[in-house]
Amino acid sequence: MSKEAQRKFLLDLAGLLERSVIIVTKDGKVFEGTLSGFDHPSLNVSLVDVKVSDKTYPKVIIRGDMIAEIIAKEKPLFDAKEFAKILERYFPNLVKVHEEAGIVVIGEKIKVSEKGVEGVGPIADRVRKLFNDYIESKEKEIGS
Repeated sequence: MSKEAQRKFLLDLAGLLERSVIIVTKDGKVFEGTLSGFDHPSLNVSLVDVKVSDKTYPKVIIRGDMIAEIIAKEKPLFDAKEFAKILERYFPNLVKVHEEAGIVVIGEKIKVSEKGVEGVGPIADRVRKLFNDYIESKEKEIGS
């Protein structure tokens, strides 16, 4: 795997942290839980609140060489590129997207990620309102 592909893979995996996933092992065992961590380069993973067949466990660690598939159960609400287009209407030429990191930066002082808006002042307040409206509309899309 090229360095660029490896970097993108690790960013994708990092994007699944604290999200609900299904992990299928090479022997067909299925683990369903929240991805709480992984290490590189072995790709060992840790899951919390795990269901395996009809049993539940508070934490399970799975060796990377045993994993056949990692499946995201949910699509993230926040899309940095999509949200940047909205922001560009209000703050032309001030918006930069760091898509691989899932971050939008406005004027080099305000940062937006799926976790919310970092920054203070009237512009940050406006961005926060736009972010809340955006997330609310995405939640309605999923709900319908």
